[in-house]
Amino acid sequence: MKTSDFDYNLPEERIAYRPAAERQNSKLMVLDREKGEITHRKFFELPGLLKPGDLLVLNNTRVIPARLFGRKKSGERAEILLVEKQDSRTWKCLVRNPKEGLVIEFEDGPSGRLFSGEAGVWLVEFSGDADSYIDDSGSMPLPHYIKREPDAEDRVSYQTVYAEKPGAIAAPTAGLHFTPGLLKEIEHGGVRMTHVTLHVGIGTFKPVKTELVREHDMHPEFREIPPATADAVNAAKSRGGRVIAVGTTVMRTLESSVNEAGEVVPCKGETGLFILPGYGFRGADALITNFHLPRSTLLMLVSAFAGREFIFRAYNEALNRDYRFLSYGDAMFIK
Repeated sequence: MKTSDFDYNLPEERIAYRPAAERQNSKLMVLDREKGEITHRKFFELPGLLKPGDLLVLNNTRVIPARLFGRKKSGERAEILLVEKQDSRTWKCLVRNPKEGLVIEFEDGPSGRLFSGEAGVWLVEFSGDADSYIDDSGSMPLPHYIKREPDAEDRVSYQTVYAEKPGAIAAPTAGLHFTPGLLKEIEHGGVRMTHVTLHVGIGTFKPVKTELVREHDMHPEFREIPPATADAVNAAKSRGGRVIAVGTTVMRTLESSVNEAGEVVPCKGETGLFILPGYGFRGADALITNFHLPRSTLLMLVSAFAGREFIFRAYNEALNRDYRFLSYGDAMFIK
């Protein structure tokens, strides 16, 4: 299986630079795997597509404003992306042209010193506790394909309304379409909800550069399934309800914790699960997701779930019908 098997032409004008004016007004493409049919809705119509007894599983990770801007002692501007917190003063990071011992001064904040860690990882050590500075002065880490600088609006729009646990450097974008009102409507319809945590990191968006997809190294990310969530998933399955993963991050989290009996078990730690066509899904029965980049691990996952030919037919139809793609774009419900 080659990476080129998951390539397609994505015109620049199909990439959403801003979210829909109202979250729930995004388009929703519905894929029926059993019938091979595609229908077109709006996201606010989702409650009518769910059934009493279904279980929505949401990722409650919270995006941190992980982009920091400062200056080197030479006066040259420097940008740093925080990736993973190690302790109150130290973070794994990404930075252009890193050098051992390089000091970056942040305006009205602490300084940071770069040093190399294991396996080529770079870390930044702040001169003091940097949490409050990051919260107040950091910028939201919009994906590279959104070719504009993040602003104050992104602090709200690039965050799910149920975000709770800080740690992600990218949003679980399928969840961006939900509003508090829509969640209440879903709940009133007899659909239950529960949460997992997967802190979206560089693993989710790391480009696949290998010719053969199985040679790609999936960077591990932290995930947690509390006991109550595992119980809710297993109970839904036992009563015949559908387990609906809201986003590929939820799908990977559930699939990474299924035991030999097909039960989801509580877990806490890293997962590097890489899902490709041919994978046998046991954690979830349906998936809500956005439209993904060509050649990406996310496109490979949805192709595994719905079938590559069906997904590419759906993507082609989405392009012809002016769907908006990627993080701030429209959604699909694969059932």
